[in-house]
Amino acid sequence: MNYSDLTDSVIVLTKKTGLFLKSMTGKLNEGMIETKGQMDFVTDVDKQSEKQLLDGLAMILPEAGFIAEEGTYTHRGAVYNWIVDPLDGTTNFIHGVIPFSISIALMENEELVIGVIYDPIQDECFSAWKNGPAQLNGKTIRTSSRSSLSQALVATGFPYTDFSLVDAYMGSLRELMECTHGIRRLGSAAMDLAYIACGRYDAFWEYHLKPWDVAAGTLIIQQAGGQVSDFYGGQNYLFEKTFAATNGLIQIEFLSVLKKYF
Repeated sequence: MNYSDLTDSVIVLTKKTGLFLKSMTGKLNEGMIETKGQMDFVTDVDKQSEKQLLDGLAMILPEAGFIAEEGTYTHRGAVYNWIVDPLDGTTNFIHGVIPFSISIALMENEELVIGVIYDPIQDECFSAWKNGPAQLNGKTIRTSSRSSLSQALVATGFPYTDFSLVDAYMGSLRELMECTHGIRRLGSAAMDLAYIACGRYDAFWEYHLKPWDVAAGTLIIQQAGGQVSDFYGGQNYLFEKTFAATNGLIQIEFLSVLKKYF
């Protein structure tokens, strides 16, 4: 399998779909928005974006199955599966706020081998493949060189459907506010991870994420020199409740804070 060529094909498809998202920005009406929960939405644009992506990915690698947020396709492949978020940051998109993004990963058996994240408004495409470089618009990127949490700019995502760990989350939020350069919340987990990969952020944590939120960003961070785990250092973060990522240099220190609360 030529992962580099596959990644190039995914980037072309992702940018094409990104143009569609950009063209629909600011054009939603209430009839195009479906409420899945108090703070959990899907729009007609999500569904159209997912169909475009999954139709295109099915042509790029016909034997692959899909793990996709909006469930347009349900087929699972024996070896290969695409993990797709057609619009990460739907709430941002609904309100005309940036960023939002497309996130696509390819899993071979249990291993991530391709990751692509595209911000159509800023025209920034982050990508990586197995044994290859992490890139931003074709140029190699690396995680930051900041070696202590006191120097770090940290990102997070607020709880929005599952409040079972909110007290623990608030404790970690307060401590990290006090011991870092600050906390940011973009509203797109995929973009948070992309920003760690290119050194803009140094760490990220959130609970109750889904595979399509983090799969592409995980590989991009790893190929850029960073580390990903659950809050306790475990490696089943794609399908478990907690997710943490850093530039690699502050992983142990960062997790030591999270473990106090979770």
